[in-house]
Amino acid sequence: MNKKIKLQDLGKKDYKETWDYQEVLFKEIVDQKIQNRREETAIETSNYFLFVEHPHVYTLGKSGDIENLLLSEKQLEAKGATFYKINRGGDITYHGPGQIVGYPILDLENFFTDIHKYLRFLEEAIILTLAEYNIVGTRSEGETGVWLDVGTPFARKICAMGVRASRWVTMHGFALNVNADLGYFDNIIPCGIKGKAVTSMHAELNDPVDEVLVKEKILKHFKELFENEFV
Repeated sequence: MNKKIKLQDLGKKDYKETWDYQEVLFKEIVDQKIQNRREETAIETSNYFLFVEHPHVYTLGKSGDIENLLLSEKQLEAKGATFYKINRGGDITYHGPGQIVGYPILDLENFFTDIHKYLRFLEEAIILTLAEYNIVGTRSEGETGVWLDVGTPFARKICAMGVRASRWVTMHGFALNVNADLGYFDNIIPCGIKGKAVTSMHAELNDPVDEVLVKEKILKHFKELFENEFV
């Protein structure tokens, strides 16, 4: 059971390039598992955690509705944004500068075999991080991610999540709005949920936030929850 996670900060990177890279790492782990079962060996499977910041991009999950993208191809181009239909769960979301995106590519058999628990742990890492800034994040029943003021007319989403898992190997992950331009969310129905606003740490604190420090706090809480070691 390998609880070491290889940490990589990719900096600013195109969404499609990053998606392709995730697929390479995902396949590596799945192939290791298949080899172990076929040959009855015990090769330690790898785990990865990628941080990245994407240029403006909209992504639609496999169960999503294209009607939730409110822009034409020409309008996307005018805004300098791209669009991809991808293989994670969830509906439509936006990624862009000022947003911390995290992609844990883990063999959950190294930790626990429970996708529900995995998603709750991802949410908890963000909730604990926000608490360090006196922002009260919480869950909204039936809606994966982290929200503020759930149950009030002012409910707003601060962190979107969507994952794919196969053979207990995960990919995709979370997107936390830190200093993101929230205007780009006006071009979609975020996560397919009408009437729910989005927010950012910057908007809540009325001040820009140090993204490097936020990443450090996310990793600290992730490590506490998953009892892992980053290498």
